[in-house]
Amino acid sequence: MNTPPISIEALMVLDAIEYRGSYAAAAEQLNKVPSALSYVVQKLEEQLQVTLFIRQGRRAILTPAGKHLLTEGRKLLQAVNSLSEQTQTIANGWEPKIRIACDTIVDITAVYNNLSRFLAEHQSIEIDVQEQVMNGTWEALIEDRVDLLIGAPAPIPAQKGLRAVKMQALDSILVVSSSHQLARLNLSVTTHELSHYRHVVVHDSAKNEIPWSRNIIEGSQRFYVSNLNHKIAAILSGIGIGYLPKYVADPFIKADQLVQVLTTDNKTPQDLFIAWKLANKGKGLRKLTDILLTQQG
Repeated sequence: MNTPPISIEALMVLDAIEYRGSYAAAAEQLNKVPSALSYVVQKLEEQLQVTLFIRQGRRAILTPAGKHLLTEGRKLLQAVNSLSEQTQTIANGWEPKIRIACDTIVDITAVYNNLSRFLAEHQSIEIDVQEQVMNGTWEALIEDRVDLLIGAPAPIPAQKGLRAVKMQALDSILVVSSSHQLARLNLSVTTHELSHYRHVVVHDSAKNEIPWSRNIIEGSQRFYVSNLNHKIAAILSGIGIGYLPKYVADPFIKADQLVQVLTTDNKTPQDLFIAWKLANKGKGLRKLTDILLTQQG
């Protein structure tokens, strides 16, 4: 197999010349003599049969072909650097990537603030975040599609090898659009009375496990959506009523867009968990869970 003309060394030379503006300055950066850099560029130009640099006084200016080569080549240099960092990271017990499933009910802003803290110290670790709902959150961990769950709801599945730690208890309240007829009531409403109204429900994202349901008003007509943001939009539009986390509903209530409906049966706070598999012993996962649990107080 023929050796490709474009090497990592050649790309590094092109990068240094373009960045420093001249062969002499680039040679100083790379700790080489200018003639060595000239040889690399000349050989590359001969093999590709293109001109990569033109001289303007003492400066070396890229041609359009040279600009294209360097633009794409920098992507390769970045990939090589990332590969080197990740290899060293793995050798030291730090995984190159952490896959996370966040339940749709969790405060994602707080999650991202913690992820930002983590990445500030561990920039070479890639993070992949996905949204799941109820039992679908647990299913993603059990099926090894993710490494960490954030905001996973109770109950904890009876699955061996899982570690789950409570992160918070979440309060939910029943709300309706300010234009909804229930918004005008000042009395507590019974479950039977609520069953006469359409109820907005978020689908469980489980594909293979049994879907769960929570805060379902028995006997009511359902309007299903895929996540919490869609549920908020549906309730605001007057499509139906529904339970929302209090932290989510409060800003809309203060803005007179939503109204809390008092009910005769008080809902108990919902326990949410951070969970992972015990077999996962990566240092990154341990550090991230420490940050998340510390921030939860």
